[in-house]
Amino acid sequence: MKLSEFSYNLPVELIAQYPTENRDDCRLMVLNRATKTIEHKKFKDIIDYFSEEDVVVVNDSMVFPARLYGNKEKTGAKIEVFLLRKLTNEGHLWDVLVDPARKIRVGNKLYFGDGELVAEVIDNTTSRGRTIRFLFDGTPEDFLKVIDVLGETPLPKYIKRKVEPEDRDRFQTIFADKLGSVAAPSAGMHFTKQLVKRFQLKGVHIEKTTLYVGLGSFRPVDVEDLTKHKMDSEQFIIPEAAALRVNDALDNKRRVCAVGSTVLRTLESSVSAGGRVKPVNLWTDKFLFPPYDFKICNTLITNFHQSESTLLMLTSAFGGYEFVKQAYQVAIEEKYNFLTYGDAMLII
Repeated sequence: MKLSEFSYNLPVELIAQYPTENRDDCRLMVLNRATKTIEHKKFKDIIDYFSEEDVVVVNDSMVFPARLYGNKEKTGAKIEVFLLRKLTNEGHLWDVLVDPARKIRVGNKLYFGDGELVAEVIDNTTSRGRTIRFLFDGTPEDFLKVIDVLGETPLPKYIKRKVEPEDRDRFQTIFADKLGSVAAPSAGMHFTKQLVKRFQLKGVHIEKTTLYVGLGSFRPVDVEDLTKHKMDSEQFIIPEAAALRVNDALDNKRRVCAVGSTVLRTLESSVSAGGRVKPVNLWTDKFLFPPYDFKICNTLITNFHQSESTLLMLTSAFGGYEFVKQAYQVAIEEKYNFLTYGDAMLII
């Protein structure tokens, strides 16, 4: 398929600037692939679509304050550095995005805070990408403490307001436990502790996997032919307990629900020859777009995504291109809230 087939016009007023006050009070659009029907619910109603022994799989990665603001040496020019991925356990070497990129060259030194943190640019990776080395003598734990103080919650640029202290919690799921993501697995942000308890009382299993969200999840597609797009690799982990639970559900023809695109990619990146999930700790650059034969999940919870994004392509692969396209038009007409802090979609 072509990039232009995933283009649509999103009214700017539908881009959510804040999440729903009570997370499970947000709206939920339910797409039934068998009957090609669309229902409008509240997210808390989602439990009605699950039965005992079904499995809901979440991403337990935690967002860290990955956006740093600093100054270039000598000129003092203001720069933004977006931390993407730590490259080594020693030496504080990172892949980053920089802005404005034209001003940041190999050899430049960058200063953050009142000089608490200094970095040197050592390589160019992409047009905005750089590899930098932080000149820091402490342990990795000490380094993360400094980042926690100097860094800013990495809200997407389409949220047109200043980052607020409350975003530290808003931009996490209640499952967040493994530090390392630069964006929230947003489908999981609709869950509350009360809703999780209701799932457990109903006998629905909630299993945790990990995918550290990086550039692979949100790099724009810049080629018309989707087969030419290359996803950036992201680390993912499937514990043995989660794999066993998912495989048991598949054997017994139960519902296996991926909470978000990161979970869907995680599970589809570890499929055995027999069509079952393997426990692994690997990296994935899997790019899912129509047509695609999903091996593991038969249910998906997701948000409403940007035009021409890999997330929209994945959703279309799962729900059916024409059906998802129709659903997005309905969502616009019904004034659903879109993107990270927006409403949710359930595809069954």
